[in-house]
Amino acid sequence: MYIGVPKETKEGERRVALTPAGVHLLTGQGAGHTVLVQAGAGLASGMEDDEYEAAGARIVTADQAWGDAEMVVKVKEPLPGEYQYLRPDMILFTYLHLASSRELATAVRSSGVTAIGYETVETDAGDLPLLAPMSEVAGRLAAQTGAHCLTAHEGGRGILLGGVPGVPPADVVVVGCGIVGMNAAKIAMGMGAQVTILDINHDRLRYLDDVMRGRAITWYSTPYDVARAVRFADLVIGAVLLPGARAPKLLTRQMVQSMRTGAVIVDVAIDQGGCVETIRPTSHSEPTYLQDGVVHYAVPNIPARVPRTSTFALSSVTVPYIRKVADLGLEAAAHEDVAIRRGINTANGRFVHPAVQEVFEGSEGQ
Repeated sequence: MYIGVPKETKEGERRVALTPAGVHLLTGQGAGHTVLVQAGAGLASGMEDDEYEAAGARIVTADQAWGDAEMVVKVKEPLPGEYQYLRPDMILFTYLHLASSRELATAVRSSGVTAIGYETVETDAGDLPLLAPMSEVAGRLAAQTGAHCLTAHEGGRGILLGGVPGVPPADVVVVGCGIVGMNAAKIAMGMGAQVTILDINHDRLRYLDDVMRGRAITWYSTPYDVARAVRFADLVIGAVLLPGARAPKLLTRQMVQSMRTGAVIVDVAIDQGGCVETIRPTSHSEPTYLQDGVVHYAVPNIPARVPRTSTFALSSVTVPYIRKVADLGLEAAAHEDVAIRRGINTANGRFVHPAVQEVFEGSEGQ
């Protein structure tokens, strides 16, 4: 199979879909696939074109990476300038997050492309293996970013996350205790903050209470308790995920208005529309805005801040799935592996993922 790796075009995006090691696994060891890497695609992650060539890739133009490929693998969703490349005989394998954008969802569906979302590849155990490594990165960066935004020069309250002897630490509230939330809590506690975690999964709360040895406060999440927790928070990290679906707005405008001036919200759920009513996407060049006296951070591709770490982490989990699709063809791969089958978002001009169907079942139709 011909596999294309275009250079990412999203603002601030510095990751690349495959490492040279990933290319070698697809072109060598009896695989025999052809990998077309756009010139310069890996430079921002510290990977030179000659490394890709040595691993077996062909260095090509953007038009060739898209046009000559049977399957295109990316990091982020296609942007409007890339819609022209989408076609019915192509497999697109990337983070899609279709629920957050009707324009994107319509363009992908209308093109006829078969689109597989990394974020919706799901095992029988409910694990999201292709989302997990970026969730780990985003969660850890969320705590670090929140600490930075709390400084006075960034518009924050001027609070050190861990405090100092005689001065209390910051109060950090994490809404959602999946992979993002757990990693955010771990780093925030490591920096010395007082951490409160809210979730509706009792088993998950028990697990976190155990592994964190009672150092974090765990609350069962209700609107009343979320409102009570965020009112006095210095930093709120939104870490809510419903696979394939739009994130619920758990933090209302009224809750945000109740927060103290200079408090910070980092909404990691922004990829799926965000879990805060006052949130809107920002960018790496302009990452924050002030509303109701609260600093809002909502960059959709947080892991791009550490592209080398993120690229290696992502490629290590995606390559086995990419190779299975390339080796067997999508139909056979989806029949053999239920996780791949669940990952398909669009096919033959239709939405096929249940959560995506539910989001767009209105005027867009099926």
